[in-house]
Amino acid sequence: MGRRTHVVLAAAAPALLLVLLRLHMAVAADPPFSCGAPSSAAFCDRRLPIEQRAGDLVSKLTLEEKISQLGDESPAVDRLGVPAYKWWSEALHGVANAGRGVHLDGPLRAATSFPQVILTAASFNPHLWYRIGQVIGTEARGVYNNGQAEGLTFWAPNINVFRDPRWGRGQETPGEDPTMTGKYAAVFVRGVQGYAISGAINSSDLEASACCKHFTAYDLENWKGVTRFAFDAKVTEQDLADTYNPPFKSCVEDGGASGIMCSYNRVNGVPTCADHNLLSKTARGDWSFNGYITSDCDAVAIIHDVQGYAKAPEDAVADVLKAGMDVNCGGYIQTHGVSAYQQGKITGEDIDRALRNLFAIRMRLGLFNGNPKYNRYGNIRADQVCKKEHQDLALQAAQDGIVLLKNDAGALPLSKSKVSSVAVIGPNGNNASLLLGNYFGPPCISVTPFQALQGYVKDATFVQGCNAAVCNVSNIGEAVHAASSADYVVLFMGLDQNQEREEVDRLELGLPGMQESLVNKVADAAKKPVILVLLCGGPVDVTFAKNNPKIGAIVWAGYPGQAGGIAIAQVLFGEHNPGEILFHPTLSNSWRLS
Repeated sequence: MGRRTHVVLAAAAPALLLVLLRLHMAVAADPPFSCGAPSSAAFCDRRLPIEQRAGDLVSKLTLEEKISQLGDESPAVDRLGVPAYKWWSEALHGVANAGRGVHLDGPLRAATSFPQVILTAASFNPHLWYRIGQVIGTEARGVYNNGQAEGLTFWAPNINVFRDPRWGRGQETPGEDPTMTGKYAAVFVRGVQGYAISGAINSSDLEASACCKHFTAYDLENWKGVTRFAFDAKVTEQDLADTYNPPFKSCVEDGGASGIMCSYNRVNGVPTCADHNLLSKTARGDWSFNGYITSDCDAVAIIHDVQGYAKAPEDAVADVLKAGMDVNCGGYIQTHGVSAYQQGKITGEDIDRALRNLFAIRMRLGLFNGNPKYNRYGNIRADQVCKKEHQDLALQAAQDGIVLLKNDAGALPLSKSKVSSVAVIGPNGNNASLLLGNYFGPPCISVTPFQALQGYVKDATFVQGCNAAVCNVSNIGEAVHAASSADYVVLFMGLDQNQEREEVDRLELGLPGMQESLVNKVADAAKKPVILVLLCGGPVDVTFAKNNPKIGAIVWAGYPGQAGGIAIAQVLFGEHNPGEILFHPTLSNSWRLS
């Protein structure tokens, strides 16, 4: 059944009430599957080992059919009853429609949207990370069983080490610590795939498939004209072993990940997707990886087109298949694979090895066991998506990740009985989409910080102050007037996805544009020390605010997800205590408080 969620802001209630309203009933379509009818084919025989079943299916394919299966959009093989499959789906912090495999445009139009990973990691709570993974795995299967997905392979988590604070995708990662990142990877993957949080992994069944990315030494998008497609990371053997690879090792050995994505960049001159030492010797050999390896999207093409590492398209195909990669996000192998075979640059075994890995994953997901609705995870229906328990967990994750960085003279918490009016100021104060970060899907609920604060204070006003986080157009005068007229002022500043995201790095760490001027002038005009809330994934240098006595409190709220506005309001009014820290993994040295 489809579900949408609405928010009721009840000023008379002690807190915001989330009311789930069931708007309509919907009959789910059947998900794509194989082996529904009686068959004598060995690949349909559930009694046989998966490796044998996958090998049998591969042996029945023609060369052209085999090559067609090596792209992320794999077409159907009708004569064998093999349905089409889409490998690319996203679930970084909730099931998203950012890839090609999930379609939240039918009866189901939303999924639980958790905080961006950098905020969740700030809880330092592996059990919470695991539970988030569990919810994502359950909702992924619910969307699939409802006929709104063409795949169950999700390209998450991002476990690159956040080494450079200017990196636009650092928000997607657990932070700069390889040990913590590895722990996050392991428990999140276990949750998504349906495993226990600890102990031996003895099940070949997958609720959904998680994929650890981007392997390896990837932390640059576009910086001063150097792009991720052409970047060559110069990394010592020790740094690779101590910093960049440990999270992937933990993801494979401790998490049992069924997928790995190789990155765009080169490492010491070799494209990662063409690095046999990295993919086959290290991952499959040293770590005993049992799964599939995908390229990042169009990463095979750039080996020839951008990097010039391969002299011909067929050479790029040969480089990646012989290195141990299995599927290309994009159509490059599908376009050039047959000619690469005809030219003798790849062998039948190179192709078959990749296909056995790919079909084994689809079989572990139960997609060759008849209708998945009647298999192990068939009882997960659409009503599991956006269920109350999942949304409660999203709220808890936002609460537990928020960090109190400054609190002079007890500026926080605020008291409902003493706050008669509040001015909410800043470009991030009244836009719910800005709470989500990147790689998000439509959230179950949508509440801005300003809307949430209206549930606590009857007289609440909002002034944007800046046109956006870039703050190249401002209305400081209006913001100053609002600040001088209210009892309390809460500033919502920081960054947005125009400042940091995939393909966008930052050049500096200060607040963008005229934000600092806006903050200082509002603080000077306010009756009491103001509260500064920072919404951002990467670090920002707010030394000026730390040292300004007119700024009483600083709160870092990351990108807190669908329940972020509610969580922030609860923190400000003392319904949840985030505590104060001495050090936080996303913050630069200038943020270390004494």
